[in-house]
Amino acid sequence: MNKKLHTEAVDTLFEAILNLETTEECYTFFEDLATVNEILSLSQRFEVAAMLREKKTYQEIAKKTGASTATISRVNRSLNYGNDGYELVLTRMGR
Repeated sequence: MNKKLHTEAVDTLFEAILNLETTEECYTFFEDLATVNEILSLSQRFEVAAMLREKKTYQEIAKKTGASTATISRVNRSLNYGNDGYELVLTRMGR
């Protein structure tokens, strides 16, 4: 875990997120918290991770998501060498 990221403020943010119960509540909270572009960027990375896990090619992923090869590469590096966060969530989602 990144020690710079692990702060009381981040803990509080994550606790707040864990209190959301529905997709609609997530929309309400995240629209106040972040810009539309930030939310779309996060969702794009998550979609890229799911597609990489399904062994889709960079070209297929770029075409479907609009992600750059640099973004796809960064997500791939996280899947291969990160903290297994994508893996944890995608597995729990049955993907």
